[in-house]
Amino acid sequence: MKHRLSLVPAALAVVSLLAVAPVPDDGVPAYSHVIVIVEENKGYATVLDRGYAPNIARLAHDYGSATQMFAEVHPSEANYVAMLGGDTFGIHDDDAWSCVPRSADPACKGSGAADFVAHLIPGPNLASQIRARGLHWRAYLEDLPAPGSLAIVSPETATAPAALYAAKHTGFTNFATVHADPDLTDDLVGFDRLDADLHGSAFPEFALIVPNQCNEMHGIDSPKAPAGCGKTDAELVRRGDDEVGRLVGAIERAPFWSDPRANAAVVITWDEDGKADRVPGAPQSCCVVDAHNPGGGHIPTIVVTNHGPRGVADDTPYDHYSLLRTIEDALRLGGLLRHAADDSVRAMTPLFAVR
Repeated sequence: MKHRLSLVPAALAVVSLLAVAPVPDDGVPAYSHVIVIVEENKGYATVLDRGYAPNIARLAHDYGSATQMFAEVHPSEANYVAMLGGDTFGIHDDDAWSCVPRSADPACKGSGAADFVAHLIPGPNLASQIRARGLHWRAYLEDLPAPGSLAIVSPETATAPAALYAAKHTGFTNFATVHADPDLTDDLVGFDRLDADLHGSAFPEFALIVPNQCNEMHGIDSPKAPAGCGKTDAELVRRGDDEVGRLVGAIERAPFWSDPRANAAVVITWDEDGKADRVPGAPQSCCVVDAHNPGGGHIPTIVVTNHGPRGVADDTPYDHYSLLRTIEDALRLGGLLRHAADDSVRAMTPLFAVR
């Protein structure tokens, strides 16, 4: 597959796949920090072509943009699982990580389906890879009820709606090794910890940052929802754009960002596109397609680096497995998980190249 470099104008049944494949030479430089910010339910055109997101558009123009990036499936949860585990594992709903087939739990609405699978996944994942290399990972989850919480959603309070935090937008909580992590209260944390860590000297090598459902472009239908957390694309994207601008600005002020000896990257991506972006006949997926991965749509993905490309548009077809493969390469994790090792999946090398 080709790429173009130019100035931007825009199931548990898979146990046999759990082996970690050797890393090929993809040419991705070594990185000291990779930070992934995930936004929700908005496609490429809505975010980058309609003028709703000036901060994100500026970052895409000034740094690097993957112009042909695709999600795996609808709805959200399996896309988070894919970017951390290299497969959707047969998940094709937003049911709780605790769900098993034929569960009576109200959080397991789809569990009566014949193809429903347990949502807690065994085997290796990005967290276990990172730990095995002696490195550190951390998920910064806005409105997480408490450090290390495995809650499905955050509760309603006197001033805030329920489900500002939702585990379906976390990914890590779907993996059994994470549940068994003795340091879980240090690995699943809120945004208060993010602010403190960015000013410290021991920021993790991999960080997943997920704003709450009002700040990630998802929205909440509640009278307690704050302004801009409604259901129109324009207001949701504008609110999310403000949050992305704040987060990237804070990261760029962190000590590691200005270190001339270390490469650092922020990846801003989306879980899936929104209904407004689905054009009949247009591609909805790339790279890996199977019965459980019919495609999650064309999504924006921007890569902001401290020493890397500037003004680059890369039109190589990528998906969440490509992002996982790139993280594994950049952090020198020594292997590729599941579909990240497929010949059809390319690392995002042009967007991580060092000047």
